[in-house]
Amino acid sequence: MHLIKDFSLSSITAGFVAVLVGFTSSAVIIFQAAAAAGASQAEVTSWFFALGIGMGLSTLGLTLCYRAPILTAWSTPGAALLVTSLPGFSMAEAIGAFMFSALLMIIFGITGLFERIMKYLPQELATAMLAGVLLQFGLAAFSSAEEQLLLVLGMFVLYLLAKRWLPRYAILLVLAGGTLIAALSGLLQLENVRWQLATPVFTLPSFSLTALIGIGIPLFIVTMASQNMPGIAVIRASGYSTPLSPLISWTGVTTLVLAPLGAFALNLAAITAAICMSEEAHPDKQRRYTAAIAASIFYIISGLLAATVATLLFAFPQALVLTLAGLALLSTIGNSLSVAVGNADTREAALITFLATASGMTLFGIGSAFWGLLAGMLAWHWMRKPANA
Repeated sequence: MHLIKDFSLSSITAGFVAVLVGFTSSAVIIFQAAAAAGASQAEVTSWFFALGIGMGLSTLGLTLCYRAPILTAWSTPGAALLVTSLPGFSMAEAIGAFMFSALLMIIFGITGLFERIMKYLPQELATAMLAGVLLQFGLAAFSSAEEQLLLVLGMFVLYLLAKRWLPRYAILLVLAGGTLIAALSGLLQLENVRWQLATPVFTLPSFSLTALIGIGIPLFIVTMASQNMPGIAVIRASGYSTPLSPLISWTGVTTLVLAPLGAFALNLAAITAAICMSEEAHPDKQRRYTAAIAASIFYIISGLLAATVATLLFAFPQALVLTLAGLALLSTIGNSLSVAVGNADTREAALITFLATASGMTLFGIGSAFWGLLAGMLAWHWMRKPANA
């Protein structure tokens, strides 16, 4: 009963927006990754089924366990890596590599190695990295106006009005208003939506040394560096002190179990988690976990209706999704920047972290979040060293 009382319309909306943004922003990359492994249409649907169920169950379990909004997600950089690394390998070999990567995540979680590494990370640099990751979404909210001026302008005006008079329901009103504008403008493509349940396809894994080295290890590194690190930064920047090692371990376990169905890599969410941890999700920080619970339910539904959800999510115009995400993340971006540059002693290192992360560069298959953090840490240590040392 207490759980039900903690829910609010704004938290349910935040959960839906998080799932909407997560699917529409990178689902096409999952399609490409599955295709690179030679997946059939049934196997592609199975991938989305496994990912949806995996994200839903892991989010629900971790959130209820810690009473904090712990969101999981698929590894978007990992999917991008698979697009180029999977050709030439069989589906069975790919599944084996997914399971190997998941096993490495479990080891790093159980041993506490990842948590020990995170203790040496200054909060200012972590929040600067988070701000750099989220900046692209904030910019996209306004750059989308180049293609859909009426839609973006209408959503922006609705946001300002709602923030003034109904701040708790601002994102809900923006979503409803944006959908209405898109429908009246003929931008909603609902004619291709078909309602049907997904049927999972089991693939018996095969373990080859070349696949484990060429796919499994890079997938593990990319997921940990480009996804879990920003995910941890979101949790800490939002004021939650949940232990880190169990979070890493359980995402690894979930991936390991569901990998034969197509779950290539599950990890801690960053961008979508920030939506559920923002003030727009719930004014009471202790009740924002309900937004993650709502997201977990939408995740599970999306997994069960994988074939349908894929077409439904793509029915929304991209400008609507980008604008919605950017507006939902405004407060998180602002808070992150405030913490990042608040300390004069670490300000320059934080700015280096922020700019390098926001650049979006990818080196050796690893995303800018890792390189931004690395650059910032080098600057931080060098500037702390006495000049005559």
